[in-house]
This record gives sequence, structure tokens and C-alpha cells, in this order.
Amino acid sequence: MQIQTYPDGFDLLLDGRLVLRHRSDAPCLFIGQGDARMDMYRGNFDIEDYVIERTPLSHAEVSGTGDEFEVSLCAAPGQPARLTLVISGSHCDGVIFFNSLDPSINRIWLRVVAGKNEHVWGGGEQMSYFDLRGRRFPLWTSEPGVGRDKTTEITFKADVAGKAGGDYWNTNYPQPTYVSSRRYALHVETTAYSAFDFRQAGFHEIEVWAVPDRIELTARPSFPGLVEAISERFGRQPPLPEWLYGGAVIGLKDGSRSFDRLETMIAAGVKISGLWCEDWVGLRHTSFGARLFWDWQANEDRYPGLPQHIAELASRGIRFLGYVNPYLAIDGPLFSEADAAGYFAMDDKDKTALVDFGEFECGVVDFTNPEAAEWFAERVIGRNMIDFGLSGWMADFGEYLPLDVHLANGVDAKLMHNAWPTLWAEVNARAVEKRGRTGDILFFMRAGFTGVQKYCPLLWGGDQSVDFTRHDGLVTVISGALSSGLLGNAYHHSDVGGYTSLFGNVRTAELIMRWAEMAAFTPVMRTHEGNRPRDNLQLDQDPEILAHFARMTQVYVHLVPYLKFLVAEASTRGLPVQRPLFLHFEADARTYAIQDVYLYGPDLLVAPVWQSGKTEWSTYLPEGSDWIHVWSGRTFAGGREATVAAPFGQPPVFHRAGSRFAELFAGLRNL
Repeated sequence: MQIQTYPDGFDLLLDGRLVLRHRSDAPCLFIGQGDARMDMYRGNFDIEDYVIERTPLSHAEVSGTGDEFEVSLCAAPGQPARLTLVISGSHCDGVIFFNSLDPSINRIWLRVVAGKNEHVWGGGEQMSYFDLRGRRFPLWTSEPGVGRDKTTEITFKADVAGKAGGDYWNTNYPQPTYVSSRRYALHVETTAYSAFDFRQAGFHEIEVWAVPDRIELTARPSFPGLVEAISERFGRQPPLPEWLYGGAVIGLKDGSRSFDRLETMIAAGVKISGLWCEDWVGLRHTSFGARLFWDWQANEDRYPGLPQHIAELASRGIRFLGYVNPYLAIDGPLFSEADAAGYFAMDDKDKTALVDFGEFECGVVDFTNPEAAEWFAERVIGRNMIDFGLSGWMADFGEYLPLDVHLANGVDAKLMHNAWPTLWAEVNARAVEKRGRTGDILFFMRAGFTGVQKYCPLLWGGDQSVDFTRHDGLVTVISGALSSGLLGNAYHHSDVGGYTSLFGNVRTAELIMRWAEMAAFTPVMRTHEGNRPRDNLQLDQDPEILAHFARMTQVYVHLVPYLKFLVAEASTRGLPVQRPLFLHFEADARTYAIQDVYLYGPDLLVAPVWQSGKTEWSTYLPEGSDWIHVWSGRTFAGGREATVAAPFGQPPVFHRAGSRFAELFAGLRNL
């Protein structure tokens, strides 16, 4: 870290990279005030800001030497300073601390130097665009939306019906961290609403609706080294459980019939590691259809004799998984217990705040109250779930904290909203750790924010539509895995076949089969019946689909020796299992903007068929290696596109020539 001073400003360099350039006629920092309107409707947000003041801090005075400098900033010479920066660090890591001298400031805009032809990635889990350059990305945890493309009919209908259409930047898991092709990363330490704007050629603008605690800068000479440093900063996940390598986790929510359906799949040759029944808590019937009963304990009526079923499955190497979220329905016994103890967030009248989830209301367990967090971890997750026999669960929601509640820690809910997913992950992780089951129990989350990496062992991509659409279909899962993976989330997966079925949009056999092909080359294969199981095609309703899925689970299990190698790399180095092409082919600039192809570890290249009606598929193969098509054995030169046949069951997958796993990969042709 180095500061070079000039009569009218300064330059900040990180390991030789120019990061900030401040001149009196081109300041890098603006401060001001804004008045925001933020409305929530069932996890969807309508947000707008009225900017009262935006003042350039044109005059800077720099003091200090060596590894620490102080920059005092004001609008013009002779005026009192309104903000100071303390900048410290080594040649490749640095921190900028912010100190506001004006209590009226609640907006910060910082301009970071942009390079010519620079690419930028990260921002949490971004589903539409992997390369963020050229667009603005608000960073606020929310429902991602249905369709996520304002030009489509389904997005329009979702907006009209429930303000739920979403846009390209909506995500369950935002994070104010980006990675630059200039081989540095920038992280803003704040939980406030913020936005990254990459639309300008000469600078990136960071907007924060508060004075941030600090900005962290990290540079490394290589992309793998940079990702290792990022994962070390935010935390690394434990290895995947050994039991998971037995095959797919099958999602069924059909009460006791789920066990019979599972046997049908086993008889068809499906390799299975777990049965996931989110309806283990029972159902609530509403005008919208069947909903889960949000009181987190087994429902004997829907799953009679469940402990015996769990034990019988376990004797065959199959684990049982369930579902939980951080809300408690008012008509369940756990609500009364938590309410009596004062464990809920409060409303303006100092009473338990209730949230309407559509014909039933729930309390929000206040995880800023240490006693409430411990109660949920021990009483709900520990006793009702782990001790009952569950080996994992979907830890749903996390992005729904209302903005008008009052919390035990006294912090405004608008500042806690983004932090909530991380608190929710910590509650789950604490329950698992207390039972000594870290690395054996597997819970998975869709919501996230800074620090979720330390607690959540597995991400899932959220609620994609059951289709091939560009902004909400199969292909978005790849971008989500790659963007979150760069920020220290080593393991990612998705609902095979998608989840959201609305306005007549239903699954096709082609979609399920193509999704299963991709899932076989991810850390975890897991199916889901979707939000409308009766309206949508399921695996066990079509013999052809079931046979295809069985084969893809065999592919997954065949690759377990390689997956275990990748899990070891994730544990020791923090490298994600699914990787962008440029992570191992830095010299090939053509790889920097590719988001529909990924490396499965260093040696396998996977190019899922994500469009309908395709029987062959073309993909770019990075320069620097020859590539062998795993199904035909043909060799293709890198640095150009390759076109291969892509019948069902043979997704376009290539391995590096000379890989030490070449024999294992060649064995795929015999399945």
C-alpha cells in the first residue's frame, strides 16, 4: 500500500495498482444526505432514494508516513473537515477506515479507478450477469423475483400479482465485495444498503447509505491466490459429509408416500444419499394451496412413525433431511413458548411484531438477543431436529427481516436487514457444532451476506423458474455458483428441474433431464418437486426421465474420487468446486466474460445445454491445453470453439489432456 501526494490530491496504490486517484477537479469521494423510502411485500422491496445533498470533497490533506496515512477531506481549502480516512496496510493488503466528523452524513460515494478492458465479478451471488462491468448492482438481500426480466410476460404478471417480478440485480445473497481482473478485490464493511456501479469507463462508483466502517483491499499476483486470500478472510466451509457421496438427495413432500416413492427410484437404479422431506412438519391448507406448517417439529399425522423410518433408511446409508426457517406461526406451540420468554422482535407498540405470510401470521425470532438465538439453536434445531434424527435441512428465508421491527440490540432494522442471513446461518451452525456434528450434518441456504461463508456449509441457488429462460432458468445457476464461489463459498447447488411454476409455466421432460446433467457435475445433486408438485412433471412419473436421472446419479458417484480431491482443495485453499475458466487460464482473455461454462475443479470443463431443442452444442475451450471430450474420446485444441453432439445423457464435458484423473474420466464412457 502506497500513497503518492500531489499539490492538488493523491494517488493510492496497492501492490503497484492505482486504486484511488484524487484531484481537486476530479475528487474520488462525495458525501451527503438522502431520504429513502423502503417498502417490503413478502420479501420483495420497492426502494427509492431522495438525495438531499451530494457534495464533492475536493480538498484533501494527507499526513503520515510508512504504513499509515490520514487523509482529511473537505469541500474547499479553509473549510472544516467533514470526513477523515485512515489508510494502512502492506504492499498487497490495505484498509481504509472512515471517520465522519459531520453527524448529518448518511450517504457516501467513492470512485475507484477502473482499467481499460477491466472485468469485474462478485457482488455476492449474481444470477443474471457474472461479469458486472457495464451495469449497476444494488446490494440488498431480497426475493430474487420471478422471471427477473422486465421485458417478459411472466415478470410483468408477477409484478402485477404480487410485486414479485424482480430484475437482473435482485438476489437472495448480495455482498459488497468485488473481484477485478486487475487481480485485486475490494470489500466494503457495512450492512447498509449499498450499490456497485460499473457503468463508467474511467471509474467504478461505490454508493453506501451510511458511513461504512472500512474498505478492505486485497491484491495477489494470480487469481487462485486472490481467491485463497478472500476465502481466508471470510471463512471456509467444512468438508462435505461422507454420506453425501452415495448419490443424490431426493426431495419429496408427499407424506408417508414419500418412502414408497423413494423405493421406486432405488429400484430404477437411482443412487441416493438422502431423502429430503420439507413437509416433515405437516401442512397448512390455504386458498393458495398447501403450505408448510411453520412450527418446527415432526408431524405424526403426516409422517407416522418417522423415527423408525429414519433409522431404517440410515441402516441402508440414506440420511433424512427436513426444513426450517426463522419464523414461528402464531398457532403453533413454539410460538407461545418464545413469546412468553420475549424472544420475538417487537413492533412500535412494544408488542410482538407479527408478519403476514398469506392467511397465517408469524413472529420473528430476534437473533440479536443472545438468549433467543441460543433458544432457537438448542430448543428448536438441537432437540427437535438433530436429536430427532435429521442429518440436514433447508435453512430457508433469511432475507425477510421486516424494516419496521425493533430489535434487542437497538440497531435500526434497515441496518440489520442485510446482516440477518449471516445471523441465521450462525444459529444453524451453532446448533450443529454444539452436537459435535460439524462436517456430518448438512444444512443449505439461499440467503446470504458478508460472513455467511464462515457458517453456511452449502449454498443453493434459490427459486429458479421451471424453464430455460435467460434470467431465471437453468443457466442462472451457473452464474450464481461462479460469482459466489469467488467470494469464498466453495459449494453450490440447485433444485434439479427448477422450483417456481406460475402463470401456466410448467416443467418439461427436457428441462428436468438437462438440469440433471448439469447437477451431476456439481458438489451436490438434489431434487425438488417445486412449488406446485401436482402441476409439474416429477422424476418418478416418466420411466425415461427416471432412467436418465438414475444414470446421471451414477455419473456423480463415479466422479466421487475427483470430488473428494476438490473438497480437500476447498478445505485447505478455499478454492470453489465450480470455477470460472479464467481461474486456471489467466492468460486467455476470452475466458473472462464466459458465464455459461465452468471448470469442475482444475481438470473438467462443463458446458451445460441450457437452451431447448438442442442436439449439439458449441463451447469455447481455453487456450493452454488440449481437451478430450469425455463421451467420444476426441481431442480438441484449446483456444477455439468446439462443437459436439449433445444427446440426453451426454452433456458437453471435456477434460484436460494429461490430467492425473484421465483414467477416471475415461470411465464415464462405460456407464
